[in-house]
Amino acid sequence: MNDRPNATELLAAVERFLEETAVPALDGPAKYHARVAANVVRIVARELATEDAHGAREWEGLAALLGDAPKPAARDALHAAIHARNEELVRRIRAGDADAGPWRDALLAHLSRVVADKLDVAKPPREKR
Repeated sequence: MNDRPNATELLAAVERFLEETAVPALDGPAKYHARVAANVVRIVARELATEDAHGAREWEGLAALLGDAPKPAARDALHAAIHARNEELVRRIRAGDADAGPWRDALLAHLSRVVADKLDVAKPPREKR
């Protein structure tokens, strides 16, 4: 683990520089690109802040739908396992398992939660500046 500033603090410093120094000093396309860069920094910061909780929630939802499996401890291994379990989920959907019944209802609830988590990272409610 690194000392301070940590990743979140570094991202906040870059965002502040872009919004408070770069954007006001620029015009035209450069100003637009600086605003886009500041937004990217905010997205990355939100992803870092929510990644563990979102990953755990998705893993739990997949376990409820597909059955329990050992949850990898390492972040990269968890991402790979979630990807593999999602491929299994897709196979079941294509096989017609989600056409009707309680499994379909559970699937739709799971997908709704996962998409809401992704949208919260990509575009949260309007932030005050």
